[in-house]
Parts: sequence; structure tokens; C-alpha cells
Amino acid sequence: MIDIDFLIVFIFILAVNYILLNSLAKKHSFFNKGLVNKLYWFHVAFFVIYFIYGLANRSDSYEYYFDALNMGESWGSQFRSGTVFISFFAAPLVNIGLSFLSVSFIFSWMGYIGFVYAYVYFKENIPIDVKVFGRFDLLTLLLFLPNMHFWTASIGKGSMIFMGLMLFTYAIKFPQKRIFTLIIGGFFIYMVRPHVMLFVLVGVMVGILFGKGKTSIGIKLLVIVASIGFLAAASSSILAVAKLENSENVVEDFEEFTGATAAKLKSSADSGVSMSNYPLPLKLFTFWFRPLFIDSPGIVGQFSSIENLIYLLLFAKIINMRFVRFILKAPYMVKMSAIVFLLSSFALTFVMSNLGIIMRQKSMVMYFGFFVIYYFLGLEKWKYLEKMKQKNIESVTTV
Repeated sequence: MIDIDFLIVFIFILAVNYILLNSLAKKHSFFNKGLVNKLYWFHVAFFVIYFIYGLANRSDSYEYYFDALNMGESWGSQFRSGTVFISFFAAPLVNIGLSFLSVSFIFSWMGYIGFVYAYVYFKENIPIDVKVFGRFDLLTLLLFLPNMHFWTASIGKGSMIFMGLMLFTYAIKFPQKRIFTLIIGGFFIYMVRPHVMLFVLVGVMVGILFGKGKTSIGIKLLVIVASIGFLAAASSSILAVAKLENSENVVEDFEEFTGATAAKLKSSADSGVSMSNYPLPLKLFTFWFRPLFIDSPGIVGQFSSIENLIYLLLFAKIINMRFVRFILKAPYMVKMSAIVFLLSSFALTFVMSNLGIIMRQKSMVMYFGFFVIYYFLGLEKWKYLEKMKQKNIESVTTV
């Protein structure tokens, strides 16, 4: 039986969603409310699927909820980055009497917000439509990838950090105009995973310094100085994630930490893979494209394998020299996305040795890789259309 508080939360979120989507539609002429509304109900379906899955397979969501329920008077002292922030954020919701179902739905909605801003992030920077595999619209395909929705539809880090990443990435294109969105996105990234905030800011700085764009010198300096200042101020918290804040040899201690973490994750489930001895290319391949049917852990893994095959086919489209020339001259949003994708992937491959956790973790970074692919394919299509247009003009002139 559905609790009355869930119905209230459900209706409230519908109202907030209506206001948000109308606001974005006014700001962006390309915004397709019909598509984004379909995306909402698709995500809600995965909220239901994950909830049922969680009943049979006890997930971390329950632990976050009960930790929030038991915080009591210690709540204020729990404000810090990392796993505890999930329960800290949920505690006020729990304390006003919201059920597990209601709190789960709020977190799921946060995941949906990530998809909304991913859509704007792609469409604002790549106005041209791209078809893949013969007849599928690439952006629609990317937005409706089941695995992405499954891992962002519950209480946990996945929904919150995905929202933060997409808010921040959307805002960084025009930071002076979108400062509020930038701060909110950055806050959630840092509070959930401080080290991912490091990757994002490095990507921003590299993109602005070496990417093409019309950003003014003043804005570039402001973003770089702010990023460096933040990294300096937050360096202890970021290093503390790997217990390196008091380290005298960061590299050696990081290797020891990642080895211990990988062994712990491998032993915690029956889907472990021994990646410690893999060469880096194979580690990255495992992180991006596995499981692939033969090593899929359970039914969820089989569905994930289908999606991973799509990833593999999409990435195959950039294995050529045209892409190399493109990335060297790419705009700063593309270079930023590429750096965030590669740095995050590189770091996570050293601690991931469990296919189930890999499926969950990579959902927060794959859209950065997809953006680079989408931009490249969009540019290729634009060049082709321009070439055909020029041929038509020449043929008309000749006649």
C-alpha cells in the first residue's frame, strides 16, 4: 500500500518539474518538452524497477535511509564529504516523517534532473541531429539507456553526483550567467565524491587553456583562479578520500590504497575480476565495456551487456585519424569533457575489480565520453552537408 506522504511527494515533484521544464523551454528554443516528459516517465519506470529489485537484493539504499533515521542529535556533526553526506542529506527528509519510498523517489528525481541537464548540455553545444546504426537518433538513444537510469533511481551516490555533474557542466559554458547552477552542481559533486571534483576542475582548466572558443580572457582567468583556489582549499579533503592527507609519498601510498580497495571490492561479490595485473588499455576496456554477455553477473548484467555493446560500437566510430585531428583542435567544452572522462576512468580502473560496482560507477562519467563522440559525429555530418550544398551551388552555376 502506498503511503499518503508518497502521494504528496509525487504530486509536489510533478509541480516542481512542470515549473523547471517550462523555465528551460523559455531559455532554450531547442528544448523539447515532449521528449523530456517521456524521459521523466521512463525514469519513473526504472525507479519502480529498482525498488522491486531492492526488495529481492538488499541494496545500500536501505542502509543510507536507516543511517539517516538514526542520526538524531548528531546530524549537525555529520556534515562532511563522502558516503556519510547521503545520509546527512536524507536525515531532514526522514525526520519530517517521509517513508523510505518517498525519500527514494526524491533521490530518483535528482537523477532525472541529471538527464534533463545532460540533454541541454548536448543540445546547446551540438544543434545538429545525428543518426547512428542506420536510423536511430543518437541523443535520444543516449538519454534512454536503461543502465544509466537504473543506477540513478534510488537513494545513493549515483543519482546525486550525476545531477551535480550535469548541472555543473551545463553551467560552465556561461559561468557568469549561470553562477547559481554552477555552485549547486559543484557542491553536490564535491560533497559526494571530492576526487571527482578534482577531475572536473582539471578538465575545466585544460579545456579553457587549450580549447577553441569565444570565452573572454577575463572569464578564463576568473574560472582558472577560482578552480585553483578551490583545489588548494579542498586539497586535504580530496586526499582524505584515499587517506593520503598526511602522506609523505603520495604515489606509493596511493598504489597501496588502490590495491587494498580493489582486493576488498573483489572479495565482496561473486562478480569480481582480477584487474590488478591488467595493462592499462585492458583496464580501461573492462571499465568502459564490460560485462559483455559471457561475464555478466545476473539478469542486470545481461541487460548491461547489451548497453555495453552499444558503447563499444559508438566508440568504434572515433577510431580514425579524423578524430585525432578533431580532438587536437576541439572547442573547450569538448576538451573539458574528454579530460574529465579520461581522468575519471583512469582513476576508477585502479580501484574497480567488481563488475557489479563497475556498472554502477561508470554511469557518472560515460556521458562525458558520449558528448565527445556526439560532437565529432555532428561535425562530420555538418561538413558533409556543407560539401553537398557547395556541390549543388556549383552544379547550378555551371548550368
